[in-house]
Amino acid sequence: METPAAPPIPRPAGPRTELPITTTAPVKKQRRYAAAALSTVLAVAAALGAAAAVSAVGDRTKVLAIANDVPAGQPLTDADVVVAEVSADSALTPMPATDRASVVGKRPAVDLRKGSLLVAGQLQPGTGLGDDKQQVGVQVKRGQAPAGSLVPGDKVLAVTVPGQGEQPTGKDGAEAPPSSVKAVVVSVSRPDASGAVVVNLAVASSDGPLLATRASSGRIALVRDVRTGS
Repeated sequence: METPAAPPIPRPAGPRTELPITTTAPVKKQRRYAAAALSTVLAVAAALGAAAAVSAVGDRTKVLAIANDVPAGQPLTDADVVVAEVSADSALTPMPATDRASVVGKRPAVDLRKGSLLVAGQLQPGTGLGDDKQQVGVQVKRGQAPAGSLVPGDKVLAVTVPGQGEQPTGKDGAEAPPSSVKAVVVSVSRPDASGAVVVNLAVASSDGPLLATRASSGRIALVRDVRTGS
């Protein structure tokens, strides 16, 4: 006899429940979003950096600089001054380029070095010492002035040196004091091949012609007076 077939199992009534299928799509999307966000941040940072660089380059100012070495007391010429661009810095106080015309002819109170920035405090007022006095150029031979010690502002005596064989004497036959003129040093040139220098001296109006006459004979020696505070 044949065994009867088992009756079918009835399915539960109600809607079917679908099992979720796991995929990797959400992870890939998250990575794309992160990459896009990083690219945006980098782009913004680059833009800000470029803007800062442009701002730094634009924040520059034109000032005056020294083109040649200029000793103290020597008038500045147009060739001695150039215009330079530097970054604005509150710690630096160089003279603006617009003052170039006004500094030509001024005399520095200190030695100026090529490549340095020009500061107003380095310049003497006016066109030099003794603007209200006559100025006389005196060529002084080696040994007739303190070696290397004369600077603008020094008070000196321009002493007339006796000629060869001359010896000034007084009425009683004693040696007479040499004739001299009080002066103030305005500038000192560099020594020439023989060691002689030209010293510009400011003197009283009454002494200008006299000193010029004596200087023409090349018989002037300079004696520096005691400096204030020495």
